[in-house]
Amino acid sequence: MDEETALQDPAVESDLDPQRQTKARAYARARRWWMLVEVSFTLTLILLFWLTGLSRSLRDAWLQMGVTNPWALTAAYILSIEVAATLVFLPLNWWTGFVLPHRYELSTQELHGWLLDQAKVLGLEIVIGIPLIQVIYWLLRTQPDTWWIWGAGLMILFNTVLGALAPVLLVPIFYRLEPLEDERLMQRIRALAEKADTNIAEVNTIDLSSRTTAANAMVMGLGATKRIALGDTLYEAYSPAEIEAILAHELAHQVHHDLELGIAVQALVTVLGFYLAHAVLAWGVGRFGFRGMADLAALPLVVLAGFLASVLAMPLANAYSRWRERMADRYALRTIEEPSAFATAMVRLSNQNLAEANPPDWVVWLLYSHPPIHQRLQMAREHSA
Repeated sequence: MDEETALQDPAVESDLDPQRQTKARAYARARRWWMLVEVSFTLTLILLFWLTGLSRSLRDAWLQMGVTNPWALTAAYILSIEVAATLVFLPLNWWTGFVLPHRYELSTQELHGWLLDQAKVLGLEIVIGIPLIQVIYWLLRTQPDTWWIWGAGLMILFNTVLGALAPVLLVPIFYRLEPLEDERLMQRIRALAEKADTNIAEVNTIDLSSRTTAANAMVMGLGATKRIALGDTLYEAYSPAEIEAILAHELAHQVHHDLELGIAVQALVTVLGFYLAHAVLAWGVGRFGFRGMADLAALPLVVLAGFLASVLAMPLANAYSRWRERMADRYALRTIEEPSAFATAMVRLSNQNLAEANPPDWVVWLLYSHPPIHQRLQMAREHSA
């Protein structure tokens, strides 16, 4: 069967394993249910922490222990919340992040490895998060009218720097990156990068198999740290043409400047978010008798506003993401030497990763950051036609 016939023939889509799709639909339903539980649980905890006075009690407890320096008080208060939240959410995270993936044969991780990852995440939140929050509360104390402007600028700078350093500082904490040794595949990837006018510092394999059976590939970093990471679950099982199709999609984001657009959009969202926090604090100080804009007891009110805003904005954010992902798919189909490999790669990813190929429209609208597989396969056939 030649390339054009393969894409036009419904048999390509019929390669979706019916048993895997049945399992994928069950897995998707379970994840949606537990996501609803997680959202409800989070909302309940925030409301309880605020309305029962636990936030004030925690602040006052540290004050009674003699922690009166504002920097030390902020560190103690935030550290208490981070440790408590980790412990409270641990059973739910264990079920959704460990039990459920094992039940559907998507996880390869032992329990001790999963617990170690949770400890690493908590450690990063303490080492990185507390100093950042310290500076924001310092701004609240010293610049109560304009703190949100300076805070937004600080957060934008922080996120940009973190995006650049993540491949060399954060990813190695969880995964092992090794140089790609397949010279032929390396040449194909370099050629793709040249077509995309993208400078890639390194091409690595990443040991996804240490945690999952799912396959993936990504472009990470900014500038000198920009690199391609091929999951070993992808590299060891997919053909060079299929890997090329997947990476062409990832490099399309570089061609379309999605990273720069993403930074700009995130910057706008950050500014709006900090202004929302400022408005909520200004309202809450008089309404609920807080001691001022920098009162730590008011933190649950800000978290509640941010949580609700993020949930309400999720469909819009996902719609924007799906638009950019469709553009990347079109670029990949135009660029690769074997467009039929795009369709076969999508089918294989769906089968392997338990991706529901044709989910309900409301699920796509609300939750999907990528077009569902059946739409991507249809695009491949339309491209050939």
